[in-house]
Amino acid sequence: MPQANQTPALVNWIGYLAIALLLVLPLSVLTVRSGAWQQGLLLYALSCLGCLLLFALSGLLLLLPRYAGSRSALGVRMLIALPGTLLLLSLLAGRGDYPPIHDITTDTQDPPLFVTAEKQRGEGANTLEIDPDAIESQRQAYPDLQTLLTEVAIDDAFDRALAVAADLGWEVYHQDRNAGIIEAVDTTAIMAFRDDVVIRLRTNADGTLVDLRSVSRVGIGDIGANAKRIRAFQQAFIQ
Repeated sequence: MPQANQTPALVNWIGYLAIALLLVLPLSVLTVRSGAWQQGLLLYALSCLGCLLLFALSGLLLLLPRYAGSRSALGVRMLIALPGTLLLLSLLAGRGDYPPIHDITTDTQDPPLFVTAEKQRGEGANTLEIDPDAIESQRQAYPDLQTLLTEVAIDDAFDRALAVAADLGWEVYHQDRNAGIIEAVDTTAIMAFRDDVVIRLRTNADGTLVDLRSVSRVGIGDIGANAKRIRAFQQAFIQ
């Protein structure tokens, strides 16, 4: 039985582990940003899961009479483990009911094709080949994603598309006004995941048809990121 003025060993170890796991979080982000995204995400997930377990264990010990004298110390341990716990819970809550796909387009019948993206993506990146199964999953998950029709002439629409891409922080690495093609990369803020986007503009009797396709370079599912990116572009374009 620990003395009243002595912190139990279990409580001490919870503190040590919580601090260690908290330090692993930025390390995991740096690992992902360095290119070792699979290892980095594994570290990130294990760190957050560990924080959740330590948070729950500390809360459980708070309820036990044996640890009544360590309630302040346990509260501190819970605070240390709280960031990782919240990150994990927010990640789980944000996953939603998204299909495990990472290639999204506004034209599922005739998706825009990339011209130079293959050279940008590097070895080990996801394929840019059209996957019929993914197309069908997209139709069910994102029926709102459709071709944007604008009355703006194609040259002006091309300039507008370039401006919107720049405003959204996309890095344009290929543009062909004659072909009506713009290719760009969008880099996420924290993990620095790089996703490629192609914008295709074609004339129509009523104006200009603007289609987009957004493809993640790595990973299986995008948790809705590519669809969100396309919506952001379309909303900015029509404003």
